[in-house]
Amino acid sequence: MGQPSRRTRLAACAVAAGALLSAFVPAAGAAATPAGAPGTIAADDPVPGHEGMPDDGFEDAPEGEQDDLTGPDGSVSGLAPADVLPAPVPGRAGDFKLAAGSSLTGLVNDLDAALPKQGLTELMGQANRPAGWEGACGSKSIYGPDLAVNHRICWKDDDATSTEWIPQAITGVSDAQEDEDWGSSNAEPIAVAGYDNSNPGRSDYTSGRDNCVQDAASDACNEKGIRVSFFNQATQMYRHVLLVWPYVNSKDHISFDALHAREGKCTSGVTASCAAQQGIHAGGMVWYGNYLYVADTANGMRVFDLRKIMDLNPDNDADVNDPTPDGLVSDVLDKKRVGRQSNVWYSYGYRYVMPQVATLKFTTAKNGGSTKGNQCYSTGRPKASYISLDRTDTDHLVLGEYCNHNNGGDSTGRVGTYPMTALTAAVEGAAGTTASADLAYGLPAGTAFNGEDLWHKIQGVTRYEGTWYFHRSNASSNGRLLQATPQTVGGTPQLVANTKVLQSSIGPEDFYLAHGRGDGFAPQLYSLGEHAPTTTCPGCKREMYSYNMSEVIGDFGS
Repeated sequence: MGQPSRRTRLAACAVAAGALLSAFVPAAGAAATPAGAPGTIAADDPVPGHEGMPDDGFEDAPEGEQDDLTGPDGSVSGLAPADVLPAPVPGRAGDFKLAAGSSLTGLVNDLDAALPKQGLTELMGQANRPAGWEGACGSKSIYGPDLAVNHRICWKDDDATSTEWIPQAITGVSDAQEDEDWGSSNAEPIAVAGYDNSNPGRSDYTSGRDNCVQDAASDACNEKGIRVSFFNQATQMYRHVLLVWPYVNSKDHISFDALHAREGKCTSGVTASCAAQQGIHAGGMVWYGNYLYVADTANGMRVFDLRKIMDLNPDNDADVNDPTPDGLVSDVLDKKRVGRQSNVWYSYGYRYVMPQVATLKFTTAKNGGSTKGNQCYSTGRPKASYISLDRTDTDHLVLGEYCNHNNGGDSTGRVGTYPMTALTAAVEGAAGTTASADLAYGLPAGTAFNGEDLWHKIQGVTRYEGTWYFHRSNASSNGRLLQATPQTVGGTPQLVANTKVLQSSIGPEDFYLAHGRGDGFAPQLYSLGEHAPTTTCPGCKREMYSYNMSEVIGDFGS
């Protein structure tokens, strides 16, 4: 006999879900959905409306965020570089203060009761996408002559060329644990965040553009926000996890959506109150203990918990909808729906989702000037463009701004540092608990490069043994690795640039320092390239790569 249809299996699984309910115990305070005939389960939001999806309270980042070629109106820049290079701005640590947002604990607990969970160690065992390693990555065309690349990791073909997902941020187990071990696994995970860059035909509910679940709509139609790819160094395999935001839908059921990705509800003209949200950029990421800190440019940071990874396909058979603890089922084949809809859980086709558990938002008001074209200012709320971890002394998170001074503004950017104890306390504390920066600097300034300011367009930063390192992008040409040291100039603490500049990769991004102390390896400075090959940049590639930190230091002559 032939295999039963998916519809038949769906019905069978729904019946099986009722029989399996006794095996699951809802979290305290969670309302269990009664099992049995489908008529006893309240209908969920209509497909494809999502009318219950509320605003997440976060501001939009500018279109073209961290794009070297973006002009102040969001278009490709045609402006000439600034005639006058700015002076360094003073550091103002008070501008960098963060405060915990409203608690998401109850929502996350409800999701915890509704869906199966999976630990990261087990997830690493389920890594399903092969990566290239070292020489298997082929041409070294993205690398400049100044830095010897040590390790190279490249993505599976569709991820290497995707126009939808653009890699940005990198972190790993060396950030997470001083001993560089995660549970009983030898996976030594590296994690990379990518943002959803393309939503062809996405709805704003204006005439002729109704929704993203029409048959004619692309699988890429919806804004999917951010996904994190966890790479298993032992097996050289990786797995994607979709980051999500928990909310209660219009039928009073727990659900989730992609980050800052509300679909538009406009019935006529598009206004701010009904417009679709455009996702976030996730230009930086730090994994520390159980928490994953993800930069949200205009707002601060979103925080996720590695203990709360939800598994929507526990039997690893995508063709069969799995029962969930709340008596429903999950579907990981439908790539056009997300969250709970009509009594089925969807996840844009991803097996794993990880809900946001906390919010850290800047408390300082924005400077009055526009930041639409990546302009930056010397005072007011900073931008969380990139982050990294410094473990070489007391553990600190380092945060900095991407700025395009060609488009205006009075600053090429600022950086600040936070004790990790303060950030952890804010994540685990009540709403309003603050985490203050203990140090801030303006970036060095006043040096020309290719007719513009060298010290803008910074895509990543790290601090190692008191010295600062920056990745400077350069459109579709090789970027630069920069070094600066803190000094007191005229009584004012400043970052003073090393005059030596090293040519880096094409499309250089965020930093991750694998310190190696747990495993006895030499420290490695990891980064990644964001650009896929195109007709205008045939030599571009997407790879993770590392430099021996001792060689980096030696190349700078220090």
